Amino acid sequence: MVGCEFEVVSKYADAGLELPMRKTEYSAGYDLVAADDIVIPSYYNMMEETLERLAVEIAKDQYLTLETMAELTKQADFRPTLVSTGMKCKLDPGTYLQLSVRSSSPLKYWLMMANGVGIIDADYYNNPDNEGEIFFQMINLSPYDILL
Repeated sequence: MVGCEFEVVSKYADAGLELPMRKTEYSAGYDLVAADDIVIPSYYNMMEETLERLAVEIAKDQYLTLETMAELTKQADFRPTLVSTGMKCKLDPGTYLQLSVRSSSPLKYWLMMANGVGIIDADYYNNPDNEGEIFFQMINLSPYDILL
């Protein structure tokens, strides 16, 4: 990738994380890994528990507005799991970093990115909120919790 320089964020400065690299000569992109062990909970179990806790009954033919869904999400703290990479990326102006999961991840592991594809803009680097740390938003579609 032209114009991308990975760095470890200060939170993980002493964690011994390796910078992302291409695994083979013909790799399409860089491999990023989770900075910490993290459990990606089963989406099915999370949804079931959340609806029980909120005592919400939604008919199968009922639609929710975006506002209602946002409110339920806020009340239940029901959302994709943020997986830290411990990395940030300095990009050339006018470029972006695209995050995607390997094509085999849903097939083999039932894991997918909640947003399908992540976009890291060049001005995200050294963001004052989180130093520009790159996260993946993951959803586990299996009936079991998965440890990364």
